[in-house]
Amino acid sequence: MGVLTDLLGAVAAVSLFVAGIGIMNIMLGSVTERTREIGLRLAVGALESEVLLQFLIDAVVLSALGGVIGVAIATGASYALSMVMSVPYAFDPAINALALVFSACIGVVFGYFPARRAARMDPIEALRHE
Repeated sequence: MGVLTDLLGAVAAVSLFVAGIGIMNIMLGSVTERTREIGLRLAVGALESEVLLQFLIDAVVLSALGGVIGVAIATGASYALSMVMSVPYAFDPAINALALVFSACIGVVFGYFPARRAARMDPIEALRHE
């Protein structure tokens, strides 16, 4: 049972890492597309921390939404399997809440690099970007 638990944990870790790389890729694309907007915000007086927070919130919302969808699919599949296998279905809100919090944390970890890149842009160069 311990080996099975370790194997499942390893699969989950790889899945979270791949999802984090996907979030980082989406956020880097978002930063590239919104370069002029970032430059404008910085030029009119936005602080680096405000731009950083904006993109971190984007990453957290993106990953939390993925977590909500994942929990919904897992809950539905678990319920369906419990009916097919004739076993009782036990829903634990604490574990599901922990999954959502962990999903949001993945967004913070993998969204920090693109957010920092956006916050450190030179306003003049960003406004020149085509």
